[in-house]
Amino acid sequence: MKKTLLFLFLTLNIFLLQAQNGTQPVTVTDLTKIVQLGTASFSHNGKWIVFVSKSILPDEDKKNEYMYRTQIWLVSADGSEAPRALTSGTVNSSQPVWSANDEQIAFVRSVKDKSQIFLLSLNGGEAVPVTSDKYGASSPQFSPDGSKILYSVSLSYTELLKDSILNSAHSVPNWPMEKPGFKTNPPQSKAKQNANGSLDEIRAYLTQNAADNKVKVFNKLSFEGEANTEPEFDFNHYYITDIKPGSKAIPLTYGFHSYSGAVFTPDSKTIILSADADSLANPDRSHVSIIYTIPATGGALTPLIKEAEMQLSNGQVSPDGRYLVYQMSKEMAIDISQLLVYDFKDPEKKIRIPVDRLVTGTIWSADSKYLYFTAQSNGGVPVYKASITNPAPVMLSTFDEGLSNLGVSKKQLVYVKTEVADPFELYVSDLDRKTEKRLTSFNADWIKDKKLSFPEKKYYTNSKGLKVEYWVMKPTNFDPNKKYPVMLQIHGGPTAMWGPGESTMWHEFQYFCAKGYGVVYSNPRGSGGYGIDFTKANYQDWGDGPTEDVLAALDGALAEGWGDSKQTVATGGSYAGYLTGWLAGHTKRFAAISSQRGVYDLTTFFGEANAWTLVPIYFGGYPWEENTRAVLAKESPFTYVNNITTPYLIIHGETDLRTGIVQGEMMYKALKVLNRPVEYVQHPGGTHELVRSGNVRQRIDQMLRIYEFFERYISH
Repeated sequence: MKKTLLFLFLTLNIFLLQAQNGTQPVTVTDLTKIVQLGTASFSHNGKWIVFVSKSILPDEDKKNEYMYRTQIWLVSADGSEAPRALTSGTVNSSQPVWSANDEQIAFVRSVKDKSQIFLLSLNGGEAVPVTSDKYGASSPQFSPDGSKILYSVSLSYTELLKDSILNSAHSVPNWPMEKPGFKTNPPQSKAKQNANGSLDEIRAYLTQNAADNKVKVFNKLSFEGEANTEPEFDFNHYYITDIKPGSKAIPLTYGFHSYSGAVFTPDSKTIILSADADSLANPDRSHVSIIYTIPATGGALTPLIKEAEMQLSNGQVSPDGRYLVYQMSKEMAIDISQLLVYDFKDPEKKIRIPVDRLVTGTIWSADSKYLYFTAQSNGGVPVYKASITNPAPVMLSTFDEGLSNLGVSKKQLVYVKTEVADPFELYVSDLDRKTEKRLTSFNADWIKDKKLSFPEKKYYTNSKGLKVEYWVMKPTNFDPNKKYPVMLQIHGGPTAMWGPGESTMWHEFQYFCAKGYGVVYSNPRGSGGYGIDFTKANYQDWGDGPTEDVLAALDGALAEGWGDSKQTVATGGSYAGYLTGWLAGHTKRFAAISSQRGVYDLTTFFGEANAWTLVPIYFGGYPWEENTRAVLAKESPFTYVNNITTPYLIIHGETDLRTGIVQGEMMYKALKVLNRPVEYVQHPGGTHELVRSGNVRQRIDQMLRIYEFFERYISH
């Protein structure tokens, strides 16, 4: 009987997949049709849901260009009414939150290049501004009693020096600025600027030059941003204001420190937030944080939770006010945050939710008895449910789905779901997710006409005894009587995780399958989603070990017989750019390869990249230390550049400071000197996030360039 049911289940699923498959191929410009959804939340009465859409639209002012637009939508929780846009136009709107009486939402909209908070009545009318802060305002929250709004502002060191409210004493930090030649931080100067004046006047002149961006002076350790070097510290502070028109906002936090995660307690009297543990430590040197409380009317911070040498971040307070969910991790280490619950009635009691995965979102049930959360796991992002009395989590969804933006009411869950048949849609279900209903059709309507390739999950056991999962996608118009080229796709991180529930590669995988390639991707050792031991398995081994795993996935696909072993190509970005470069120097099996925004020389990477801490974390030290220096040389793809003869396309964003543009330039220049078949592509203004949120034409360009380059060496 069980075998019969299993056969019927598999047959039904195959039928459904075939039924979802249309006839049109996925094209490169289908990228512009994908609508991403996020920030879903129930009204307090559970009848309505607000959420955010992010669309790609043609830029009316620039030919052949596109723009991103985020808008806020409302939909009935029972699906009886279709989604309707609450905002529109050319201004982006985001971060919606419900008022206590469900009659209004607060949200964020840009005004004169600064984000500000607006109120919108659901009974009609125009949005009304709540803030006009010179620093901008974001992350609004209504107090549970409905009388106030909490929000955050971000400002630079120079701005904070001059701010008469957040720095009323016009002081300088009490932690060392590490400016050489000064035993203590020099006070703010009152001297006039004069290039020919006294030493104080010269210093005032030099300070103004820096303020006018004529020069950048660095005393920070971590000074690379995503696209620009950043000599100044930034600080995040919280304000609170009455909802009444004309109310004056009151700051809750002050000084040269940053605060995060602020949430109200249910009685509206207290706010819980996180901040650095050592107020006397330079922010670049401080890797320990504490969870604090502060009265909602303002006052002193009181430590609530602290752990030696741990980074703490708080989540929400349970609706009954008894529990606080938080996460704890060890900084500057390969680690997965622990998920914990603080009991206000029994502070000595530590409730640990046993989940050896990266938790991506948490939310309480309405009755405070359960904690729901999402976590990366085995190629998907399932939703879990954990009881406070029995904290062992129960998985409510599968590894073939990716769930995000989780919300909960008394009777339902709401979430954005990604699956192969549809990358982003909004769903509701019962609290145990036994029944499910789709509320939106942003992508389903156009995808239904597309012919898709569905991944087949496989696994193998590597030389460390670890089970490595991989997925094989056949060409879209697969013919079992033909041989096809096979593309090995590699993920970055190295702690990223791919699978059917991961949304960022949905379009690229489908596009290459539509162009006649089989696509193989895996989660090699070091990936997230499989626990801390798996994540640590590439310590001081970024090259050989992960290479074993990704090539085993490729060999597994080729063993099926439909792939042409002489027509294989490989590509990947970031850490995967590293591993693609490593493959190029260690095997001749690929017809062509392409690495994107990669790391090729680990010593140089330490100096030029904002992700430089990966060097001490993964390789046990710094480039000037003898033992570490040898490991970095051994593990750098650039060390083996002379071995590279495979045709090679290198791609890098011109302003990418996460991995550093010199990485791509070094690799290209060396191969060019060696007269090897190499081509180098830079995207002006492109950052490390180009393929996820960058210029749309450049995103399309990158896919086409990889395809065109591979086609030079592939015969179909």
